[in-house]
Amino acid sequence: MYIEHLFFLVPAGSVLALLFAFYQAKKVLSFPEGNDTMRKISAAIRKGANAYLKRQYTGVALFFAVMFLILGIMALTGFLTPFVPFAFITGGFFSGLSGFIGMNIATAANTRTAQATSENLNRGLRVAFSSGTVMGFTVVGLALFDLAIWYMLLKYVFYTPGSAAVLALAAAGKTVESSQVQLISSAMLTFGMGASSMALFARVGGGIFTKAADVGADLVGKVEAGIPEDDPRNPAVIADNVGDNVGDVAGMGADLYESYVGSIVATVALAVSAGYDFGGAVVPMLMAVFGIVASLIGSFFVRCGDKVDQKSLLGALRKGVYVSSAIIVIGAFPVIWYCLDCANNPGRIGVYFAVLSGLLAGVAIGYITEYYTSDSYKPTRRLAEASLTGPATIIIGGVSLGMLSTFLPIIVIGASVLISFFASGGNLSGDISAFAKGLYGVSISAVGMLSTLGITLATDAYGPVADNAGGIAEMSKLPQEVRERTDALDSLGNTTAATGKGFAIGSAALTALALIVAYIDEIKVHAPDYVLRLEITHPPVLIGLFIGVMLPFLFSSLTMNAVGRAAQSIVKEVRRQFKEITGLMEGTAEADYSTCVDICTRSAQKEMIVPTLTGIATPVIAGLLLGVNGVAGMLAGATASGFVLAIMMANSGGAWDNAKKFIEAGNLGGKKSDAHKAAVVGDTVGDPFKDTSGPSINILIKLVSMVSIVFAAFVLRFNIVQFLN
Repeated sequence: MYIEHLFFLVPAGSVLALLFAFYQAKKVLSFPEGNDTMRKISAAIRKGANAYLKRQYTGVALFFAVMFLILGIMALTGFLTPFVPFAFITGGFFSGLSGFIGMNIATAANTRTAQATSENLNRGLRVAFSSGTVMGFTVVGLALFDLAIWYMLLKYVFYTPGSAAVLALAAAGKTVESSQVQLISSAMLTFGMGASSMALFARVGGGIFTKAADVGADLVGKVEAGIPEDDPRNPAVIADNVGDNVGDVAGMGADLYESYVGSIVATVALAVSAGYDFGGAVVPMLMAVFGIVASLIGSFFVRCGDKVDQKSLLGALRKGVYVSSAIIVIGAFPVIWYCLDCANNPGRIGVYFAVLSGLLAGVAIGYITEYYTSDSYKPTRRLAEASLTGPATIIIGGVSLGMLSTFLPIIVIGASVLISFFASGGNLSGDISAFAKGLYGVSISAVGMLSTLGITLATDAYGPVADNAGGIAEMSKLPQEVRERTDALDSLGNTTAATGKGFAIGSAALTALALIVAYIDEIKVHAPDYVLRLEITHPPVLIGLFIGVMLPFLFSSLTMNAVGRAAQSIVKEVRRQFKEITGLMEGTAEADYSTCVDICTRSAQKEMIVPTLTGIATPVIAGLLLGVNGVAGMLAGATASGFVLAIMMANSGGAWDNAKKFIEAGNLGGKKSDAHKAAVVGDTVGDPFKDTSGPSINILIKLVSMVSIVFAAFVLRFNIVQFLN
C-alpha cells in the first residue's frame, strides 16, 4: 500500500517542474528587451517561428487524425485495447506542446540575452540559461503529467482488480497485480509511440527548415558575398534565426520529451517479467521526480565570471550538472530500497548500481562528445588546420573524426549494459526470471542517464538563444565586445548541444534494447504458445537484420537530400536578391526576409513527409512480409546501426561547426581567409549531419520499436510467413 502512496509524488513532481518553468519564464520576461531595432528583429524571428509551427502542427494534426482512425479500427476489431488511440493522441499532443512552449520563451529571450550580454557575460549566460530551464522543466513536467494521468486512470478506473480484463489475464495463471501492471504498461507504450511520431515530424521538419536557411545564408553570404554572419543585408538571415528556434528548440524539445518518456515506459513494461510488479513500475517514475528536484537545485549553481573562454563557461554549466547528479546518487537509493522491498530481497539493491551505471555512462558520453567537438581540444583544432588546404581536406577530416568518435561511446554503452545487467541479478544461464531482472536493470540505467534531463536539456536549449542573441547584436550594430561574448556563448552552445545529443543517442540505445524485449513480451501476451526463432541463421531474422541495418542509412539519405533541395532554393533566392535589389549590398535597401522564411517553411512541410512515414511504415511492412521473427531482427539491426551512425553524424557536424568558430576567433587567418571559406563549406556539410539526420535517428530507432509493439497482434495474424510454413 505504501508504494501506491509514494506514486502520488509523481503528479506532485510534474506540478513542481511546471511551476518552476513558469517562475523561470517570468524571470526571463522581466529582463529588458533592448532598443527598438533589437525588438523589431526579435519580433520578426518570433513571427516567422510561430507561422512555421502553426503550419507544421496543422499538417501533423492530419496525420494524427488518420492514425487515430487506424488505431480505433484496430481497437474495435480486438487487436488493441480501446485506450490505445487516445494514449497515442495525448503522447503526441504533449510532445508538441513542450516544444511550442520552449520555442516561445526562446524567441522572447533572444533579444533579452543580447541586451544582458552588453552589460556582462554572466548576466547574458543567466538569461539564456534561464530560458533553457523553461524548456527543460516543461519537458519533464509535461512528460510526468501525462504519465501520471494515464497511470491513475488505468489503475484506478479502467483496470481495477475486479475488472474483466484483469480477471481474464489472471485466469491464465498470473497474479492480479501482475495482470494490472501488464495491461497498464501495454497501454502506456502507445503514448510513447505518439510522442515518437510527433518528435520525428518536429525534428525532421525543423531540421530541414533550419539547415536549409543556414546553408543558404552561409554559402552565398559568407563564401560568395564575403559579408559577416548575421549581416542584415543577407536575405536569409531572419530565416536562419527562425530555424534555430523551430529546429534546435521546438524540435529538440519534442525529441527529448520522447526520449524521456520512452525510457520510463520501457522500464515500466519490463517490471512484470522481472517480477517487480507495481514496485518496479513506480521506480522509474519516482526516479524522474528526484531528477526534477535535483535539476532544480543544480540550476542555481550555474554562474560564471566575465572571462570569454570555453573552459570557464563549460565549468559554469558543469557545476549545475554535477550537483544534480550527486543528488540523484543519494536519492536513488531510498527509492529502490523501499519500492523493490530490498529489506526482504537484498539482491534487488543491485538495481541501484544499474542506475549509477546509466548516470555515469551519460556523463562519460558527455565528456567524449565534448572532447571530439569542442575547440578546446586537439581533434577539432586539427580539423580546423585541415581547412588550410581547402574544403576537401576539412570534409575528409570531419568524416574521419566522426567515425573515430564512435569507438569510445560504444565501449561505454557496452560496459553500462553489462554492469546494469549483472548488477540487477541477471545471468545468461537460461533462467528466464534472472534474465528479465537483468534487462530491467539495463532499462533503468537509461532512466538514470536521463534522470537529470531538466538541467541537461537546459544547458542544451540555451544554445539557440545565444545564437539568436549574436545575430541580433550583429544586425543591431551593437559594440564588437557584445558579439564576442555572444559568440563565446554560442560556441559553448554547440558543445553542449552535441553533449545533449550524445545523452539522447546513448539513452536511445539502452531504451531501444528494452523495447525489443518489450516487443517479445507483447508477442507472448497475444500468442502464449508461439515459439519465437531468433537465431541469426533463421532466414526471416537475417533478412530483418539487413533491413534494420539499412533503415537508418535510407532515412539519413532522405533527410540529407531534403535539406539539400531546400537549401538550393534558398541559395537561388539569396543570389536573386543580391542581384536584383538595388542598393542591398551597399546597405541602402532592405532585403526581403519573408520570402526566404516562406521558402523554408514550404520546403520543410513538403520534405518531412516521406522520411517520417518511412520510419513508421517499415516495421509494419517488414512484419507482414517476414513475421514477428523478422521484425525482431529488424529492430536489432536498426538499433545497432542507428546508434553508431547517429553518433558519427552528430560529432562530425559539431566538430565542423566549432572548427569554423575557432578560425573566426582569429586563428589560422581568421574571418574572410581561405581557411575560413573552407571551414564554412565543412560547416554547411555538417549542418544536416548534426541538426537534421543525426538527432532524428535516435527517435527513429525507438519509434520503429513502438510501432512494432502496437501492431504486434495485427502482424501475428496477417503475416505472409505463416502461410508459407
